[in-house]
Amino acid sequence: MLQKIPSLNQLVHELSRLPGVGPKTAARLAYHILRSPDDFVQALREALKGVKEKIHECPECFSFTEEQDVCHFCKDMMRAQDSICVVEDPADIERIESSGVFRGRYHVLHGAISPLDGISPQDLKIQALLDRLSPGPEGEIRVTEVILALDADLEGDTTVLYLAKILKDMNIKTSRIAHGVPIGGDIDYIDYRTLGRAIENRVQV
Repeated sequence: MLQKIPSLNQLVHELSRLPGVGPKTAARLAYHILRSPDDFVQALREALKGVKEKIHECPECFSFTEEQDVCHFCKDMMRAQDSICVVEDPADIERIESSGVFRGRYHVLHGAISPLDGISPQDLKIQALLDRLSPGPEGEIRVTEVILALDADLEGDTTVLYLAKILKDMNIKTSRIAHGVPIGGDIDYIDYRTLGRAIENRVQV
């Protein structure tokens, strides 16, 4: 049980609100901050202030950026203009970029459809995606392929089904990233759902 120190307890409470941080971890972090030099605390304070004041959503793909206009992915003219990879969160972009395979554009939904949590298509950046996929002023098709890189969970599956139906009506090629046995994985330790996906997504050798 924490000591009756209001300021420390308040810090623990705020840290415990972070995702993945439980009360014990929050307490350890709080005591670490308390014991740290003033310059560390000042740097932490400035970093927190900086991300709130300087970072904003890119008006085109809705990722996070410090650029004055669009993010560097949207600004990069060397990236393919005709393919868009749709992700749930901005952090997913860095994971895909680390593969070094995709060189197109991105679109961040900022979540997934979840009726149980009260999240509907209108709460996501879906309409903005459809606007990007609409033909240009001369009727030309600007985007020819959409890759859905969403989580392999109930919410991700629901969102994929919703988008796939709309994109099919728009005659846009739509695909979803494959899910299955990871490289180096042992089938003995793979859950049945992942193994089922691997069989469904099998490739010819």
